[in-house]
Amino acid sequence: MGSAVLACGDVTGPELPPSGQIVFTSIRERYLRLWVMNVDGTRQRPLTIEGETNLEPSWTPDGSGIVFTSWRDGNPDIYLMNADGSNPQPVTRDSANDRSGRLSPDGSRVVFVSERTGDPDIWVIDVDGSNPVNLTRSPSSFDVDPEWSPDGTRIVFASDRGDGETFSLWTMAADGTGLQRLPVEGGARSPAWSPDGARIVFTSFRDIGDAEVYVMRADGSGQTNLSRIAGVDELPRWSPDGQYVLFSTKRDGNPEIYAMKSDGSDPVNITRYKGWDAMSAWRP
Repeated sequence: MGSAVLACGDVTGPELPPSGQIVFTSIRERYLRLWVMNVDGTRQRPLTIEGETNLEPSWTPDGSGIVFTSWRDGNPDIYLMNADGSNPQPVTRDSANDRSGRLSPDGSRVVFVSERTGDPDIWVIDVDGSNPVNLTRSPSSFDVDPEWSPDGTRIVFASDRGDGETFSLWTMAADGTGLQRLPVEGGARSPAWSPDGARIVFTSFRDIGDAEVYVMRADGSGQTNLSRIAGVDELPRWSPDGQYVLFSTKRDGNPEIYAMKSDGSDPVNITRYKGWDAMSAWRP
């Protein structure tokens, strides 16, 4: 594993918590790799090696591990490793594309996207790799971007079911029943529930094709544009206390990871690197 550690300059913007970590995906040489940093952007250091593709990290609920997508065995599978990057273990071992894994709040199951039956569907699997179950079972649609509700009873995801062209947001029970469409118009991806389960952030494409970070109540009401600036703002994730939202943006010309307060105020560039930084998650 590489030993590079990058320190960044002074941060201006919101006062971020004095401790904690963010895991993210970055291209610093040739490959997509997983990195970790302090919440103020200091001590950026790699968790995976140069020479293999790793991306889409998320923390385990207790913060002791990281779930991620890896191509290390030739095709994308879901892996789980310790928070320091040690002991990576496969959760899925299928020849099809498995990606976008998220561990359930109780730590027992992983929800993920798989193409093992054709088009992308939302699946769950026990954390030891047993009992895979297709929850959406919709061969005519693309079902992607799954996220657990904080209590583990529901899953929110994006799907193009309906017109086959525009992605909207849907929720379902953890067993795939109780499918409900949220009233999101204009295309939406990458939903994430707030820690208290009351709100959902997501990427919206309603603003003349511009990607913006929006927030709404969990029932789809009260939709508000948080990022409010021309350019690509996407992939939002909450801080553990619900006071901040991480997101990826190209407002500086290249993809950077920003944090803003949960009302959209005081955005700040955390990574401040000339390369490609995205797909971030705040450690619980």
